[in-house]
Amino acid sequence: MAYRSDIIKQGIERMPHRALLYATGLSKSELEKPFIGVASSFTDIIPGHVTMRDLERYVEKGIHSAGGYPFIFGIPGICDGIAMGHSGMQYSLPSRELIADMVEAITNAHQFDGLVLITNCDKITPGMLMAAARLDIPAIIVTAGPMLAGYYKGRRLNLTSDTFEAVGRYKKGLITEEDLIALESCACPGAGSCQGMYTANTMACITEALGMSLPGCATIPAVMAQKKRIAFESGKQIVGLVKNNLTSRQIMNKNAFENAIVIDLTLGGSTNTVLHIPAIAHEAGVDLSLDLFDELSKKTPHLCNMIPGGMHYMQDLDNAGGIPAVLNRLQNMLKHNPTVSGKDIVEIARSAIVFDEEVIRPLDNPYRMEGGIAILKGNIAPAGAVVKQTAVSEKMMKCEGVAKVFDSEEAGLKAILAGEIKAGDIVVIRYEGPKGGPGMREMLSPTSAIVGMGLSDSVALITDGRFSGGTRGPCIGHVSPEAMEGGPIAVLKDGDKIRIDIPNRRIDVDLSDEEIKNRLSNWKQPELKIKHGYLARYARLVSSASSGAIML
Repeated sequence: MAYRSDIIKQGIERMPHRALLYATGLSKSELEKPFIGVASSFTDIIPGHVTMRDLERYVEKGIHSAGGYPFIFGIPGICDGIAMGHSGMQYSLPSRELIADMVEAITNAHQFDGLVLITNCDKITPGMLMAAARLDIPAIIVTAGPMLAGYYKGRRLNLTSDTFEAVGRYKKGLITEEDLIALESCACPGAGSCQGMYTANTMACITEALGMSLPGCATIPAVMAQKKRIAFESGKQIVGLVKNNLTSRQIMNKNAFENAIVIDLTLGGSTNTVLHIPAIAHEAGVDLSLDLFDELSKKTPHLCNMIPGGMHYMQDLDNAGGIPAVLNRLQNMLKHNPTVSGKDIVEIARSAIVFDEEVIRPLDNPYRMEGGIAILKGNIAPAGAVVKQTAVSEKMMKCEGVAKVFDSEEAGLKAILAGEIKAGDIVVIRYEGPKGGPGMREMLSPTSAIVGMGLSDSVALITDGRFSGGTRGPCIGHVSPEAMEGGPIAVLKDGDKIRIDIPNRRIDVDLSDEEIKNRLSNWKQPELKIKHGYLARYARLVSSASSGAIML
């Protein structure tokens, strides 16, 4: 059969190309096989990626076994946990666009017939999915798997609760220095993406629900041999996808995105999905509105109470049957669609078994009647804002308070740790949006400090930035339009009264339309914080968070 890669290896005029291919060690006998690109985001600095050298080997073995020829190429990655709380976080979300561009460039330059994309952590997975959708060639995703729980003094540990939030507890005098040092050593025991339904694991689950990775891939812990078997089978499967010409857009259509959102909502996943799913859909040519998340959330039950908002770990979800078992619960809500496994998503759902009814509850016994994400609107956020409602206590689902306004994450965190924030305050952190940040930094450090200091049932935080998947409490992000674009959040002042009503999807400041208009007429757009390099280009080109913060 004819392959896409024939353009670089067939015909007399391609003699120089073949000479260069032979220089890599390629044998003449392999020229007739499909060429498969293996995009690996291996790096020594991300715990979720340190096992990828092994996965590369097993993907290669699978491709060879099925009659393909693999070519590994590298893709960079950023560890959000390490980039958190300083200027490094400005590069995290923008790196998503770089990753998509790099996969596109290398794949098209070398005319690969198919792709295996080895990924795991926060912006790398959506970046690779964006590339797969953009390229529209056969592709399959291998996520490297979650980390096992840590352990200390008879209880399980996770990154967010036992490091980020521990800082606030220590500042409050709730834990000793000895405990603080022990938690630092024990919270992350080894390889894998952080243990809860944070952004990396949420995106892995969404990838499987989209149909772009093999069943079970999302939840298998990174250290398990089963992960190597998934990598091997993915290598075999991509060759079949190429031969059958099942391309990414045939899988990632409107049905697939709606299925993925439903699974995201029932899991109580990261609010970052409200940026990533629309961005992937945009590359696939699918129109996906912010309001769809809210529409589906109102009729999707929250069946899995995962950390940080709940108590279950990714290994618990895997033991309970993984994403196929979650699909089984929601099979009547799913839309028929193909997957990279060759099976319809509904077929996968019907054949799965739930092994733990507390980890994946039945429909008649949900943790909450609505899904994890709510979209709020009001005179602070005319174009919308996002909250993970399943991580908010019932007491704070409706609240009001007095604004304490800060123009950067650092200023807000300093005030929180200094004890300047009291019960009834609403912390406002602005100029941290896609343009204003630039890069729309995650606010895990301030949100964790609020929780650690015992203020999550009395203090809310709103921002035009975004939150880590590890954030919990009444934290409303993605406020749009952002401050840098002259959104109403830019003219909030200390002492303004703010009302948050999650059940009714409202976020408002107690000001008249005329007062807001007068304040905005006196507002002047500040200069960009960064004027050179990639972030300066990003700030000029990036769209609003309400449309996925895509680069236009």
